[in-house]
Amino acid sequence: MNPEEYAKLEQVELEHWFYAGKRRIVLYWLRRYGALMPNKLLIDCGAGTGRFAAEAAQYCSAIAVDDHEESLALARRHLGSDAVKRGSCTDLPFPDAVADSVTALDVIEHVENDRDALREMARILKPEGVLVVTVPAFQALWSDWDVALHHVRRYRRAQLVERLREAGFELLHCSYVNVLAFPAVYVIRKWRTLRKSRSLGVSRVEDRVPPRWLNNVLMAAFVLPASQSLMRFPFGVGILAVARRSAPPQQL
Repeated sequence: MNPEEYAKLEQVELEHWFYAGKRRIVLYWLRRYGALMPNKLLIDCGAGTGRFAAEAAQYCSAIAVDDHEESLALARRHLGSDAVKRGSCTDLPFPDAVADSVTALDVIEHVENDRDALREMARILKPEGVLVVTVPAFQALWSDWDVALHHVRRYRRAQLVERLREAGFELLHCSYVNVLAFPAVYVIRKWRTLRKSRSLGVSRVEDRVPPRWLNNVLMAAFVLPASQSLMRFPFGVGILAVARRSAPPQQL
């Protein structure tokens, strides 16, 4: 990301419905598959400011990994230096099969070769270890926000599922998320494109916390549909996938 994007994120992510909601959703799925326990190690790849890893550290051991100095400085503030490592998601500074869970929250869309990134995450996971990935969905939603964050692509569900299986993962759950916001996000981003507001200096709704009542409504509309597996949605602003590293075959 551009350095100024880290400062914007740091200012809003504690309360903003999207960032706070995403952390709640991911913690729900990690808890559901038994990854949030004191004896478990979580590695957060592309950790940004380190706030998610800091929240996860309340329940398990957590290490934040990033390769941008602005990110590393913020992550050290939240986690301490010992729990922050420099590395990229295609070259993680860990031995094989060390982590009980790995998270990559809106990360692999930044990587030219996302297949290599997912294989590297599989490498550091223990057999049966859990991966949680979030990515932005639908190229039709491409906007100045994607440009500012240096996205390479947005995904469809089938594309992400294919990438995970190629990397050796067993899919546990994959669904579009941020479903109810999809129509509004689509309209707003198309309007900004028509207005040619692609400058990085443009004020974006993603950079401001809405009034408290609206922020709470938007967070509930985001978190509740994404924290269940009974209903799968055909569209959404993002995709959340939960996968397990396939265990190697037993030796006879």
